[in-house]
Amino acid sequence: MIRQSSAARRPNRLANRKASPFSKQSIAHAARVMAPALFALAISSVAHAQGTMDFSGAQTLMGTFKTFAVYAGAVICFGGLIFAGIRMMSGRFQDAIPGLFGALFGAGVLGWGAGWIGSLTGQSM
Repeated sequence: MIRQSSAARRPNRLANRKASPFSKQSIAHAARVMAPALFALAISSVAHAQGTMDFSGAQTLMGTFKTFAVYAGAVICFGGLIFAGIRMMSGRFQDAIPGLFGALFGAGVLGWGAGWIGSLTGQSM
């Protein structure tokens, strides 16, 4: 008598699994795997229907900062020129140098400061 090997007597598990592809266990596993993706798709449709955000308040606030930079730069520049002019008229030219640098700083705040703030919001001068 020819003995069959133990592999021949044992049914092929892979063949049995492929023969019945829709068992309760495989359906439950597929549901667990697909649940996060289905949930994300359901939420994305709700999020897509959301309205747009209104940033007009931020535009107004940045416009206020820009206006302040223009006025502050003008005041600093004008104050530095007056300070330097008074020192120059009294003959102390060396003491007028800080006033001229103050005027230069005020012009920088006036030009570059306001221009940089305007570039953040797309506003023009």
